[in-house]
Amino acid sequence: MYVTALGVYELTINGEPVGDEYLAPGWTSTSPHALRRSTMAYVDGFVIVIPTKNLAMYKKMAKIGAKVWRELGALEYRECSGDDMKVKMGVPFPKLARAKPSETVIFSWIVYKSKAERNKINAKVMKDPRIAAMCDPENMPFGMDRFSYGGFKIMVEG
Repeated sequence: MYVTALGVYELTINGEPVGDEYLAPGWTSTSPHALRRSTMAYVDGFVIVIPTKNLAMYKKMAKIGAKVWRELGALEYRECSGDDMKVKMGVPFPKLARAKPSETVIFSWIVYKSKAERNKINAKVMKDPRIAAMCDPENMPFGMDRFSYGGFKIMVEG
């Protein structure tokens, strides 16, 4: 099967979803004239320090988050755990985030069509019962004092 789309779509057969993935426009351009993602895209970025023992719990939450944000219109949702952190150039993420040896740095981002879309989507996300069920401050896999977040304009896209 070959499927292509401009936009974000859910593949169904006889009205039933095929898996839990969404088809989204990719980053690859086959020619200088190929359709490209809007340069008005907006990104929410996150750096989170998590006790390594809580990674499984965080991953479970992140999978739910990915599903909710994508269902509500986010173009991309990525959660990455630190791997090659002993770098010689610049300030390594663990040092920048003041991570202890027993902690892992998470680097995440969510891409939206625009800042206005981001604001609409995030308002819906915060009202979603699946997200609310995960936001008990007494049962989080990380402390909010170790959570960094901000919105970013895309400067260069390649």
